[in-house]
Amino acid sequence: MLDARSTMSRRKRLQRSALVLLPCLAFLGSACLASTGRANADPNDPAFPPLPDVVIGASNWAPKFPIPYDHTRNSVTDADINAEREMCQWFNQRFKPLRRQIDAFGFNLFAASNDWTVGQIQAQADSVANNIDQAVAFLTPRAQSLTQTQDFANDNYFPLYQGESFYRLWQHLSNVGVGIRARNTAWVNGPSEQRVKHWGERIERSHVCD
Repeated sequence: MLDARSTMSRRKRLQRSALVLLPCLAFLGSACLASTGRANADPNDPAFPPLPDVVIGASNWAPKFPIPYDHTRNSVTDADINAEREMCQWFNQRFKPLRRQIDAFGFNLFAASNDWTVGQIQAQADSVANNIDQAVAFLTPRAQSLTQTQDFANDNYFPLYQGESFYRLWQHLSNVGVGIRARNTAWVNGPSEQRVKHWGERIERSHVCD
């Protein structure tokens, strides 16, 4: 158990180091946009369509316990499993459409030189923020119900495989919604959007929701 927790602690430290670089990468990505633009970015696009509510149904999904999570499975509760099962159903149904809307709005805002009075920018913002709010409302009770405990170095970790990824995705998705409501520039929202993509991609690559 000690070796497994030590491994998880080292992984967490590496993840933190990687996440420190994300704002820089987001800045560089925006700089590239400034020089190359995006052909289909259009501040006059109509508002984004509302995303339907997630349909939660019966499934044969089961949690995965790859190394080192095979050593922490005794700390995983039924509430953890139910929360991830339902978040996976949300992820499979709604994450990609929502991510595309967030991306499109960011490009359109950038094309409008971060001027919220241009074209349909405000309508686009309201619609994508509403869809984010819907997602956050669904994820909040489930992400908050995930078990967190501490390892030998007093670092928090999630005994459920990809539990942290869902938790961080929820956190940063909430930050994106708050930033849009606050009418932040594309530059300011960029780092949170990149973190949403980062944790979403971790979930996708893990195949935890298959």
